[in-house]
Amino acid sequence: MTTSDDIKILVEDLRKQREALEKRQEKLKKEESNLIEKLSKVAKLTADEAKKILLEELDHELKEEKAKKIRAAEERVKEEANEQAAEILADAMKHGATSYVAEYTVSSFEMENEEAKGRIIGQGGRNIRAFERATGVELEIDEGNEIRISSFDAIRREIAKRALQILIKDARIQPSRIEEVVKQIKTQMEDILLEEGKKIAHECGVYNLPVDVLKLIGRYRFRTSYGQNLGIHTIEETKIGIAVANEIKANVEIVRLGCLLHDIGKVVTEEEGTHVEAGVSALKRYGFPKEVVATVAEHHEDKPFSSIESVVVWIADAISGSRPGARYEPHEDYVKRMTKIEELAKNFPGVDSVFAFQAGRDVRIVVKPDEVDDDNIVILAREVAKKLEKEAEYAGQIKVTVIREVRASETTAAK
Repeated sequence: MTTSDDIKILVEDLRKQREALEKRQEKLKKEESNLIEKLSKVAKLTADEAKKILLEELDHELKEEKAKKIRAAEERVKEEANEQAAEILADAMKHGATSYVAEYTVSSFEMENEEAKGRIIGQGGRNIRAFERATGVELEIDEGNEIRISSFDAIRREIAKRALQILIKDARIQPSRIEEVVKQIKTQMEDILLEEGKKIAHECGVYNLPVDVLKLIGRYRFRTSYGQNLGIHTIEETKIGIAVANEIKANVEIVRLGCLLHDIGKVVTEEEGTHVEAGVSALKRYGFPKEVVATVAEHHEDKPFSSIESVVVWIADAISGSRPGARYEPHEDYVKRMTKIEELAKNFPGVDSVFAFQAGRDVRIVVKPDEVDDDNIVILAREVAKKLEKEAEYAGQIKVTVIREVRASETTAAK
């Protein structure tokens, strides 16, 4: 039996349903009105106007679709570019791969007997002093029959070693004979350097270079940097650089010359400054193209890259120099070498502080102005350089700069 409460609930539900239907009917009327309005507008349009509207809407949709496809294509190109770049570098490294890993030069000479050692030393040490003076090396003679040739200049060591081989065969050794043999070997070394320079240049595909430049390149064979032979490094780097240049369509000949000559400053002894500055100066003197000079000037990022060729030379140098096994120097040895250089310079009187830069190739010394005057800073720089040359462990040359700072101040009178 239906109660009055049930009837009230039923009436309320019907009322709510009616309100909902009325709202929906009102909404439909509005939509109908909008459609009628749009149709009336379209009806008033000409065929060209309607076509134009349709094309604009279609063009908008196509632009959105095109943008999506472009973004997708860009992402795909980036992925493929990274993969291709890795393949190019891997292939380039295969071109430059050699069985050569590292070289540590130890110049020593084994004497036949005590008598031969005695002849080299001479009465009162006159022969060994004459030999060291003529060759610019130091001879270290131990208790056995081995003589060690000590010099940071590999060319001097080679001349000394060859001269010793000839002198040992002589029945009588004296200072005049020593000077004669050393002079003869030095003349032969010029021919050896020229021949070695030709071999390196030809292996890199470079011909018709000036004789003086070839002799400098020949010095690469007798120069090492942290165990890596400069001649081998140059050939390896050039092969890598050429392979990369071919792949990316860079100027191969500029890259070839840039790689071959990038470290020429390391064997130029008459120039001051870093090996980059010395190399740039030498190449300008011999009239090399400015594009090649730029690759040498920028291969350590001392200057911003000016061309893609400079970037390629830098990449090739980095690959050859930093690949596993190319060079070896533990961090402890690096710190030890830098500390030793600074300590050697600090031991001089009047020195306030010492700072070593560029792996020890640049040393700045600040002196106490009240203890070292302007004239003595020149003498101090020379003495420090000589001390470092004899006792420090370094690659290349060390530039010593002495700084003396004098300040004067005065106070105005109070008003």
